[in-house]
Amino acid sequence: MPYDDQNIFAKILRGEIPCKKVYENEFVLAFHDINPQKKIHVLVIPKGHYKDFEDFNQRASDKEIVEFNKSVSEVVKVLNVQATGYRILSNIGSDGGQEVPHLHYHIFAGEKVGKMVS
Repeated sequence: MPYDDQNIFAKILRGEIPCKKVYENEFVLAFHDINPQKKIHVLVIPKGHYKDFEDFNQRASDKEIVEFNKSVSEVVKVLNVQATGYRILSNIGSDGGQEVPHLHYHIFAGEKVGKMVS
């Protein structure tokens, strides 16, 4: 399935839908989730058109991959949650619970996150 450039994250990247930005650089945008599941719930997305983790690892440049991962650490620093901890999660495909077909990492923090899978 090709990348759908009408998904909500593509629209946010184009500025068609506003977001509450946490961090941005040449490769990444991070913003607060509009339906937070924890006290802190931030989404980190690459600016390139990648459906999911597999698509990103197959098609992104080495620089994009490195910068995306470094940016997740930068977001954690901005959120100031290193000392208390956090969870990074990426849902992939329908069985994995992916709702938006654009690679994104969820960062949950600010309170106990709970079990990995229930």
